[in-house]
Amino acid sequence: MENVVEVEEIAGFDYLKLDSFLPDEHKALVQQIRRFNRDVVMPNINPYWEKAEFPWEIARALKDLPIMGGLIRGFGSAGLDPMAVGLVGYELAKGDGSIATFYGVHSGLAMGSIGLLGSNEQRERWLPAMARLEKIGAFALTEPDRGSNAVDLQTTARRDGDYYVLNGAKRWIGNASIADVLIVWARDDDGNFGGFVIEDPNNTPGVTITDIQGKIGKRAVLNADITLKDVKVPTENRLEKVRSFRDVGKVLTVGRYGVAWEAAGIAAGVFELALDYAKAREQFGKPIAAFQLIQQKLVEMATEVTLARALCFQIGNLLIAGQLNEGIASMAKYNNARKARQVALLARETLGGNGILLENHIARLMLDAEVVYTYEGTNEINLLIVGRDLTGHNAIF
Repeated sequence: MENVVEVEEIAGFDYLKLDSFLPDEHKALVQQIRRFNRDVVMPNINPYWEKAEFPWEIARALKDLPIMGGLIRGFGSAGLDPMAVGLVGYELAKGDGSIATFYGVHSGLAMGSIGLLGSNEQRERWLPAMARLEKIGAFALTEPDRGSNAVDLQTTARRDGDYYVLNGAKRWIGNASIADVLIVWARDDDGNFGGFVIEDPNNTPGVTITDIQGKIGKRAVLNADITLKDVKVPTENRLEKVRSFRDVGKVLTVGRYGVAWEAAGIAAGVFELALDYAKAREQFGKPIAAFQLIQQKLVEMATEVTLARALCFQIGNLLIAGQLNEGIASMAKYNNARKARQVALLARETLGGNGILLENHIARLMLDAEVVYTYEGTNEINLLIVGRDLTGHNAIF
């Protein structure tokens, strides 16, 4: 008889017992990522974060998880359902925001754009290597003077025979300096929106990529400024199914869905750390968890984490049913990003002076929450998208 090795189950905070409604394959995936966080991320991430260096050893280990490509079916991708994609983002964020962002940009934005908006030939050309993490993807939409107003981007793509010639600038582009596949969003001669894939951008004439220094959050993921000067891109590298901002908006809505889960994950991560600390740390002859003021912080955190997680499960159900719209995704991101900041601050307070030490992880996650509050649509823009959906009046511009 073969010996059966039992794998220890790693518990996570689940006050409403939502995990009990998950199918076994989702539960198994969650356990895989929790073990990845415990064994790979948490013991290794802090020095990278402190030095603002990209953690190649951690990033490369992601390929051993069945998650690359997210929703994409075929082309070597994971083919996950929407709930599984959300759970992946949630659990990765509990370990580290930089790793969650690297995965979200590569698998969600870059692979997602090709999977949703590329032709079958383009999918076959780029996605399999990206799914194996042999090629890394980046998504270049934001510009130095066009952040929230990305629809009015200034980067141009002029047709010149069998090429498009790109000119412009991009900013805050995750993964850019390590990318093999860079999707640049620009307008063509007719003013139509397009996605143009630059292969091997760091060795492409006219492309200059410079990492942004001095970030206080998500320091272990690389964000860059990009300048494009007469960059030639073959016409076959224009994503076939893109003609307007509405097309890229489909990718962004799924991205916003993922960030809502990520924000909830950061909140859960800091809360679980604070709860364990409060139970173990003793002052005045008893655990600090026995004091009323600490219990107040713990209950406030637990409540916000529980509500954010419940919201995530519901938007997962809506995406599965084809009923998730831009307004609902924006509400989820708006709520969870705000609450993640609040929970992280309370977790830091619970640890007292120890809360500012990287070795206890909360300070890192707290500053990562600051980034989540602003990216994938600032909280103000997400608020106004919900307001527009509720009232029918556009207060954005």
